[in-house]
Amino acid sequence: MAIAMAGTPLALSIGIPAGAFIGNLAGWRLTFGLLSGIALLLVGWIIAKVPDFAGEPETQRPSLAQVFVVPGVRPVLAVTLCFVLAHNLLYTYIATLLAGQRMTGQIDSVLLVFGVSALVSIGLTGVLIDKWLRPLTFTGIGLFLVEVLILAVTTEAPLAIYGAALIWGLAFGGSATLFQTASAHAAGPAADVAQAMIVTAWNIAIFGGAVMGGVILETAGAGGLSWAGIALLAGAAGSALCMKR
Repeated sequence: MAIAMAGTPLALSIGIPAGAFIGNLAGWRLTFGLLSGIALLLVGWIIAKVPDFAGEPETQRPSLAQVFVVPGVRPVLAVTLCFVLAHNLLYTYIATLLAGQRMTGQIDSVLLVFGVSALVSIGLTGVLIDKWLRPLTFTGIGLFLVEVLILAVTTEAPLAIYGAALIWGLAFGGSATLFQTASAHAAGPAADVAQAMIVTAWNIAIFGGAVMGGVILETAGAGGLSWAGIALLAGAAGSALCMKR
C-alpha cells in the first residue's frame, strides 16, 4: 500500500514544479502535450503488463450504503475528508501564502523540501504501519497541526517556513497509506468498496480545498487559510478518536 501510494507526494513535489518549470520555459501547450504523451504511454503499459483479474459477481458485492454503516468506516472517511481538505486548502494556494512571507521566488525550493520529506514519511509508514497504525495517524495529524500553526503565526521567517514544509511532508506523505489501510481494516471483506469511498472522499477534498480557499481569500485574506486548516485538523483529530483500534 505504501509503494502504491507513493505517487501522490511524487506528483505534488516533482510533477507540479516540473510542469510549472516547463510551462515557464516553453509554454503551457507543450506541457499539456507532454502530459498527453505520458498518458498514452501509460495506457499502453497497462494493456501490456497489468493482469486482467476476474471481477466479483455483482450479487456478492456489498452496496455503498451497506459499507458506509459498517462500524469504523465513517470515522476513517471523516478523517480523510478533513485532513486532505486542510492539505489542499493550503497546497492549492501555496504561492499566495509564500508571497505573504516574501518568498515568492522560493516556491520550488519549499515544494522540494516538502516532497523529500514526504518520501521519507512513506518509507517510515511502510515499515511501521502494521504495528502502529493508530499512533501514526495521530502523529500525522499532530505534525500537520504544528505546521499550520507555524504558518499562522510566522511572518517573514524563511527558516521557519522551510521547517514547516519539512514537517508538512512528514505529516502528509504516509497519510494515503494510513487512511486506505484503516478503511480496509474497518471494512474487512468489503475493503475494496471502502477504499473506493476513501478515494472519492480524497477527490472531494481536492475540489473542496480549492473552493473553500478561494472563498476564504476573498473574505478573510491569506491569513484565514491557516486558521481554517487548524479547524479542519481539529475535526480530523476528533474523528480519529472514533476510529476503532
